[in-house]
Amino acid sequence: METYDFIVIGAGSAGCVLANRLSATGRYSVLVLEAGGSDLTPSIHLPIAYGKCFFDARFNWKYQSEPEPTLDGRRIYVPRGKVVGGSSSINGMVHVRGHPCDFDDWETAGAKGWAWADVEPGFRRLEDWSGSREFRSGGRDPRGRGGPLPVQDVSDDVHPLCKRFLEAAHQVGFPYNADYNGDDMEGACIYQLTTRRGLRVSAAGGYLRPALRRTRGNLRLILRAHATRILFEGRRARQVTLKGRGGDRCATAGREIVLSAGALNSPQLLQLSGIGPSPLLEDHGIRVLADRPAVGANLQDHLSVDLHYRVNVETLNEVLGTWFGRARAALRYMATRSGPLSLSDNQGGGFVRTRCGLAAPNIQLYFAPASYTAPTPGRRPLLSPDPFPGILIGFSPCRPTSFGEIGIRSADPVEPPSIRLNLLATTADKREAVEGIHLMRRLAGTDALRPIVEEEVVPGRQVEDDADCLEFARAAASSVFHPCGSCRMGRSARDSVVDPRLRVHGFDGLRVVDASVFPNITSGNINAAVIMTGERASDLILEDNDDGGRR
Repeated sequence: METYDFIVIGAGSAGCVLANRLSATGRYSVLVLEAGGSDLTPSIHLPIAYGKCFFDARFNWKYQSEPEPTLDGRRIYVPRGKVVGGSSSINGMVHVRGHPCDFDDWETAGAKGWAWADVEPGFRRLEDWSGSREFRSGGRDPRGRGGPLPVQDVSDDVHPLCKRFLEAAHQVGFPYNADYNGDDMEGACIYQLTTRRGLRVSAAGGYLRPALRRTRGNLRLILRAHATRILFEGRRARQVTLKGRGGDRCATAGREIVLSAGALNSPQLLQLSGIGPSPLLEDHGIRVLADRPAVGANLQDHLSVDLHYRVNVETLNEVLGTWFGRARAALRYMATRSGPLSLSDNQGGGFVRTRCGLAAPNIQLYFAPASYTAPTPGRRPLLSPDPFPGILIGFSPCRPTSFGEIGIRSADPVEPPSIRLNLLATTADKREAVEGIHLMRRLAGTDALRPIVEEEVVPGRQVEDDADCLEFARAAASSVFHPCGSCRMGRSARDSVVDPRLRVHGFDGLRVVDASVFPNITSGNINAAVIMTGERASDLILEDNDDGGRR
């Protein structure tokens, strides 16, 4: 294959940003390798249909964790995007920047230059916010306008029950926040979505496809190209081997190889290439280039716990669960590009504190005007809701303290990695799970929701004290699908994988740019922070290669 200045492995949330920004100057040639196929399919772009991609092997790696001792030995499903746009093409589209203290903690952990003051301009650069203008920060609008990624205020289009949820939150002491991505994250809210005119806009739609449409002769995308190993000349990354429709091939990078395969596949590829924990690599016959125990360690994710309620008013169950309801919603969508088909299932939520003395919200709330207590195996639950009116009230601890790990199973690059999430492993995480369950019940018992709630279906009133609540969490909790941290950023190779410029410690011409570099998990859905990381990384890469385009 030809030689390119930059090879980007993975056309996901960060990879699409890199493809656009690195090729925009016209000085550098950029090759993007994507293991999956095209995202040009209706089930990706129709927002509510994202459930169809949830177990679809055409778009999804469909990973599972190892049996999790902290979750009663259950395997946890871990969907990851295997398609142009990566997980931004199959996620719930909720846009959350994170709390400023998350990023200040990044800098404290060794990621110099990644504090909130450093990353906030990147968030504004990526956004095209449709909501009202706020000028509380010294006369400056905190939101981005005109960026590549549309962020929609859908508060006028959500289900009427969301209003009851917001009233319930206010009654337990959580005020309404019209823009949790503005100057203050705290409070109850309606979630903002990365959609435009009723259609999903992924990182591919916002960044990659506009660059390809501009017919940049210096940008090439190859689909179904599974990167299998990075090859080195001394300590410089030089080539990528890959499996594709044309057989095994090799691509050469004149300047840098940028690994953007995600928090699960990036550490896997580094390990396959000889960078990782020596005992693991030696067990699988891989020549060790660098003993790096942090490669695959420090994996974090958000835990999810839902409480299910039967109610006495109409919910989305009657819309999504019947042919008549779906037909009516489809007609509305075709006429106005609005209604339930233009939204995600978790429409309401918020970021709140369960106790005094905390510096920032510790719990993220979710409210869905639908319920699914017995989902069909292998099928996304929202496509098969309960046959009765129901709602879900759920939560995630914002900043869990449990860590898992990623490791190769063999030297075969096609074999899925071993994933150990290790959720609910610490005393602090167990405490917040119990507090979260009690908080959900307080919300359900408010004057706003109590008149419509007929029954707590899950877990039910047999679960009462703290011990019972913890056992319920262990038996029923899952992931919210926000894995990160497995190639964390830091000062040294002893406890991190990349430096603050995202260069792999001890190697030249090799960076990692995706959620795996997060020093700590951020509060809330992480896709916006991943895209911001791609924006900031593009600046760093261009700065480090600013020699007039000469190799």
